Amino acid sequence: MEVGAAGFERRLSRLRSRLRRAAFLALDMEFTGLHSTFPQNNEPSLFDSPVERYLKARRSVQRFTVTQLGLAIFSNENSNKYVVHSYNFFLFPSTLGVTDVEFTLSASSIQFLSHYGFDYNKFLKDGIPYMNEVQEEILSQHLLAGSWKVSSALDRDVLKKAIDEVTCWIAAAEEEETMVLRDLSGYQMFEVQLVLRQALQNVWTQPLGHKKVMVKKVSPEHRRLLENSPYDYCQKELILLSARGFTNLFQTLVKAKKPLVGHNMLMDLMHLHDKFYRPLPESYEEFKRNIHNLFPVLIDTKTVTKSIWKKCPFPRVSNLLEVYAVLCSDAVEADPSFSQYLTVLAEYLNKVNFIRGGVSSINFSGEDAPCQHPPLLVVHVRGWPGLNERQIYQEFKALCRFDVRRLSNNQFILLSNKFKHVRRVLQDYKHHPHLRVSIYRHWRHSPRVNCLLQVSGIVALWSLVAFVLGGAPCCSF
Repeated sequence: MEVGAAGFERRLSRLRSRLRRAAFLALDMEFTGLHSTFPQNNEPSLFDSPVERYLKARRSVQRFTVTQLGLAIFSNENSNKYVVHSYNFFLFPSTLGVTDVEFTLSASSIQFLSHYGFDYNKFLKDGIPYMNEVQEEILSQHLLAGSWKVSSALDRDVLKKAIDEVTCWIAAAEEEETMVLRDLSGYQMFEVQLVLRQALQNVWTQPLGHKKVMVKKVSPEHRRLLENSPYDYCQKELILLSARGFTNLFQTLVKAKKPLVGHNMLMDLMHLHDKFYRPLPESYEEFKRNIHNLFPVLIDTKTVTKSIWKKCPFPRVSNLLEVYAVLCSDAVEADPSFSQYLTVLAEYLNKVNFIRGGVSSINFSGEDAPCQHPPLLVVHVRGWPGLNERQIYQEFKALCRFDVRRLSNNQFILLSNKFKHVRRVLQDYKHHPHLRVSIYRHWRHSPRVNCLLQVSGIVALWSLVAFVLGGAPCCSF
């Protein structure tokens, strides 16, 4: 089911109830971009440690936004059967009284989403608002101080039109007379009321059905009574409830503490933290702690399918469609309950796949596993001046996939995530006329070690010279 802003609030109560009763949840998200190329060298690399990758991804998350969130809610029917309710939520950043949100579009991501039929009109025109705790606090303070502002140029035009209508009408209106403003959507229902009440002390407002606001001319005494009424539909709490939008459901999801399933879900978790909880911290360890507190049980199906074939009679597949095909085939002899799945998957819980990096997964409930990459290779260039990292990459690309870093003027480091690629390169480049490939040895190839050895050698040589000269016997005549 697709859900936009127009239908979200009336479905919120049922959605919350289903989340609380769920056995587990599955989540996937779409973004306006994945990996930002700004600043330079921000793309993921096999050389990245978890901390380095997190900082790169953090810059990307800060530049892009969420367009759609898919949520599947699985509920027990019996021990082996589940009922699933699936939703696609179109999302758009809140514009009610907060600093205008800026985000970047990646051409490749937009093309990808368009190819698979993503509806940008729903994203832009009917996206459910959301905000994190910092943005909510700013809006709350502005509402209390009466200093909030309208960020959207479109909303400003609508407000100007509404104020002009009311100003022209009220001059000739009698007390208790009313008029109706029409064709107001979303935040405009709140914004029109807040602006009119602030600008005109002899009016009162209240929503009147779908997209309409009633304006009434009142006396100052009547206005004060209405302001203290518990039935005011423009109270701060109601405004915040509307501005939070999808964040209301996110908060229920967090409180429910249900197992959360995803596939390659690191970027999903980072966006969840940044968009609905708090801006991503600079500290990688703090990010891990926060996510574990929000979602104590994570299952990344990419991590599972990368590893489980080694221990169980399960085909070596990682694509979700392939996994689904296997699970629907004769390879699966029984339908175990989810609790039995959790027992089997216990060693993979909270281990989120780490794409092309220094470790295989990030452990959100403990220390990350040490790196298990194949050995580094060093390429020594002879008689081929001016080579750069891109050219070295192109040289080896046809044979295998490596990441490249310059070591010195004529040396480059290659790093692969497959042992067979290392063996292939060592074999195929044994007799290359310009490139000599060998296994990297820190004591031999590290520039720092070489520099230290050179300095130590110079110091030792001068010490020896000084000793020889200083210790020579004096000649007597």
